[in-house]
Amino acid sequence: MDLTSLGSLVLLALLDSTSFGTLLVPVWLLIAPGRVRFGRVMLFLATVTVMYFGIGLALLLGASALLDVFDSVKRSDGFLVGQLVVGAALVVVSHRMDDRRARERAAQRAAAGTGRIARWREQAMGSERASAGTTASVVALAIAAVATEIATMVPYLAAVGIITTQGPGALGDAALLAGYCLVMILPALILTIGRVLARDALERPLSQLDRWLTRHAQSTAAWVIGIIGVILALRAVYELGWIGG
Repeated sequence: MDLTSLGSLVLLALLDSTSFGTLLVPVWLLIAPGRVRFGRVMLFLATVTVMYFGIGLALLLGASALLDVFDSVKRSDGFLVGQLVVGAALVVVSHRMDDRRARERAAQRAAAGTGRIARWREQAMGSERASAGTTASVVALAIAAVATEIATMVPYLAAVGIITTQGPGALGDAALLAGYCLVMILPALILTIGRVLARDALERPLSQLDRWLTRHAQSTAAWVIGIIGVILALRAVYELGWIGG
């Protein structure tokens, strides 16, 4: 695997680190009233990581089997043109998700305290405050968060595609996938450690981050989808030889 592909994986992992389950829910757990429950936040992140890794392994196995059969197809001009079309379509979807009307609707839901994000925030912080916030409830919250994101795992699917086509082999592919998952949770992990070591110093910045992420959750998702679309389209154009020789 070349440096360009490794750089793409790091970029995709960092994009994934800003998602609902990998950053927003951990921030909610960190700003819940009372002492910081380091073990519970780490359990949440560990569960999210294991689930992503398991899903990735399943996708790798399935994709590898398909690519063994259609090895020549993925190098064909038709396949690359299809990839270009998919990338362009993602850019269009990204724009529609973050146009003026979509932002106005999101702002209205945020102001009213309604919508999916508001309900999840109440559930996460309520679970953390409650005395019944046991190990099982934290694991269930993590599983539900990942399940909610399955349909929108665009960066992860793109990363699995890169690993499948350019990875060094079964063990190396698994190692790359594990590294991706660790980079994906790194920002939340840094915030968690910082919150434990400097509780008061990070309380206000985390609250501000919570407000910003909650208000711009849909816009963030739209930008991520748009960036993935651009990456897919540019890689297709490059492989077709239209740019870069």
